[in-house]
Amino acid sequence: MPRTIPVADDPGLRVGCAGWSLPRALWPRFPAEGSHLQRYAARFGAVEIDTSFYRPHRTETYARWAAGTPAHFRFAVKLPKAITHDARLQAADALLGDFMGQVAGLGDRLGCLVVQLAPSHAFDAPVVDGFLTTLRQRHAGAVALEPRHASWFTPEAEALLSRHRVGRVLADPVLHAGGERPGGWPGLAYVRLHGRPRVYWSAYDDALLARLAARLALARREGAACWCILDNTAAGEAVGNALTLQAKLAGLAHPPRKETSS
Repeated sequence: MPRTIPVADDPGLRVGCAGWSLPRALWPRFPAEGSHLQRYAARFGAVEIDTSFYRPHRTETYARWAAGTPAHFRFAVKLPKAITHDARLQAADALLGDFMGQVAGLGDRLGCLVVQLAPSHAFDAPVVDGFLTTLRQRHAGAVALEPRHASWFTPEAEALLSRHRVGRVLADPVLHAGGERPGGWPGLAYVRLHGRPRVYWSAYDDALLARLAARLALARREGAACWCILDNTAAGEAVGNALTLQAKLAGLAHPPRKETSS
């Protein structure tokens, strides 16, 4: 059985996938025993729950997931589309209350909330300010927001997100100028890699992952809490990419010692 280790020495830098499905070809790199989540959590320190976007999960379900993970493990949870796409962040207090009651089952394993907006959702300062004010009344932890409309990549939007301590996601593929780096609150750098050139399917090459590792390490040194989630899950590429990224980060954190001659 592979040795099970925490994802990183630094809990402020987390690498994981959107979901904990393990491709059969990579099973030898994970423990043989346990549920998929337990095996996944033996190698990674974080996971993003994407299914919450489509349907609610019971509080007891979240609690069961939390109980199956080690103490250092954290979940990011995506807000429901009923809030982000249907209500478009307006008059969503009851929906948000229901959702927060559900994810309370994670307890201290809840690491970050992810707010992904529709591509047509333009920045509207009063609406965003009102929603984030309500959200912050219910949740003091990390929040990452992924906008996909060009109007969000402006100083006004950046300042509003920063006031609410909300990080703007760096999502790949990048859709708009300014999106090639995380934004909003500088205390959180949240990266979502959807696959390129074929979204959800394509794997990332080692050279790109090496550059990403260097950027994440720099952001961490500058004081940001860092998350990197691989969402290129359709063909199972996310897990291998995440393992590679972990290894590159470990190499940066712990460079090999030079051999000395006697």
